[in-house]
Amino acid sequence: MRRVNQLATLSRAFSGAASSHQRLVQGAAMISTYAASNSQCFASRIAESFGVSNPSVARGVTGTVFFSVAASSLAQEAQAKEAPPVEKLMPKDVVLYQYEACPFCNKVKAFLDYYNIPYKVVEVNPINKKEIKWSDYKKVPILKIDGEQMVDSSDIVDKLFQRIHPDNSVTDSDEERQWRGWVDNHLVHVLSPNIYRSVSEALESFDYITTHGNFSFTERLVAKYAGATAMYFVSKKLKKRHNITDERAALYGAAETWVDALKGRQYLGGLKPNLADLAVFGVLRPIRYLKSGKDMVEHTRIGEWYSRMENAVGEPSRIKA
Repeated sequence: MRRVNQLATLSRAFSGAASSHQRLVQGAAMISTYAASNSQCFASRIAESFGVSNPSVARGVTGTVFFSVAASSLAQEAQAKEAPPVEKLMPKDVVLYQYEACPFCNKVKAFLDYYNIPYKVVEVNPINKKEIKWSDYKKVPILKIDGEQMVDSSDIVDKLFQRIHPDNSVTDSDEERQWRGWVDNHLVHVLSPNIYRSVSEALESFDYITTHGNFSFTERLVAKYAGATAMYFVSKKLKKRHNITDERAALYGAAETWVDALKGRQYLGGLKPNLADLAVFGVLRPIRYLKSGKDMVEHTRIGEWYSRMENAVGEPSRIKA
């Protein structure tokens, strides 16, 4: 009952004055007390689901660690979704263990969707991770394909590409490889400071995360309000760590950098997307309809490319349970 009362108090604090730093600090104090009463640090168990890999960034902010992560008719027939691999090359049983808002999981899903590879999804509970107890690898994404375990989003994509294109000795060109590295080493680091830029945006992001994630009712409440509180502050530290002075300017700059890389082409791959196109699209897809993603499309030139990608990737090939 005491914990329920703490959550109710925290909820009232947000609804009463969402922009008040003092209320946020009070909320953080309550969160720290709540988390300390649990056998395992709640926040550290959901860290990687929100796309930040270094726990030390957030320590000392609340005493707990929370992390972020969260169709156009312009395309011609040459830009259509990639045809499925021939039957003998098509994987028979594909299962993706994921967090819905994880940018790296979404990279893998963009590849599977584009190539029309049917897959099942197991949403991992980031608190107890019971769904991946069977694996020695304790992060997501994990892809089980015909019984074989694959880990690390870029490695998964490389192995799948080689499997369905066995005649290609090289997975990607130098240009393609360069921009895939840019996604992992730059673009993903720009996202968290943007989706947690303000209290309202932090709440919007965690509402998406907890709605689509595998949380119990209590975990959902704690993750939404506690996560929004903590990440509002953590995002400021992430800005400093990645030398970002203006969150939106960094996001807009990344979007414009990508459009410049296209050099007038419909995709980096030319007439159809390559692995770099799929990587950029994948990590942007969870934020596209959050405020940060809407602002990005409104204030940069990336919107036309993104619409083409939505059309090219098409509907998810996910198998509904």
